[in-house]
Amino acid sequence: MDPVQKLREAITSGVFTPNERLIEHQLVDFLATNRTKVRTTLARLEQEGLVVIEPNRGARVRLVSDVEALEITQARGVLEGLVARQAAENINDDGRSSLRNIIGEMEALLDGGDVLGYSAGASRLHAEIQRLSGHTTATRLLENLDSQIIRFQYRTVLMTGRAAKALQEHKEIVEVICSGDGEKAEQIMRAHLEGVQLALKTTIEKTRS
Repeated sequence: MDPVQKLREAITSGVFTPNERLIEHQLVDFLATNRTKVRTTLARLEQEGLVVIEPNRGARVRLVSDVEALEITQARGVLEGLVARQAAENINDDGRSSLRNIIGEMEALLDGGDVLGYSAGASRLHAEIQRLSGHTTATRLLENLDSQIIRFQYRTVLMTGRAAKALQEHKEIVEVICSGDGEKAEQIMRAHLEGVQLALKTTIEKTRS
């Protein structure tokens, strides 16, 4: 696996936690590479907002604050709305089949009580909508934003009733995209992300209390 991808996944999955030091000689072993590639990898992930490199202190996993997580979710709403519109305007039979298959898998996972599996399915759905949109700039920006707040996303999906509500929202998004109505697709996608933002705000407030 590419060192950048491997370290990115290790950070987003919690192998390395926020504020944890990333020590070069340990990363050489973990990534099965050399120090030069480790430094290149850290520089790349610093650009993506996952790592902070401090002079004379080295690198650490960047801690995303609660306020920043809410701001990122707001920004995602605008970008996700854009790609939903583009996906609807570009949709074809293969795209319709792909989106509906993912929704079917998500529903089966949730019916089986696999909430985290459902959450992973939701990520696949959003990634497929981005692919169908053909909007490479928005997709790149969303990938960077999503990787920074993935630990917050898991917190929201575990809220009582949130996953079931989100599934219905995702079903509506898919059907509107499949209908080819770009304007409505953008509207309901942005409404969905507003719901995510509200759920995130609620979980943050509960954590503080």
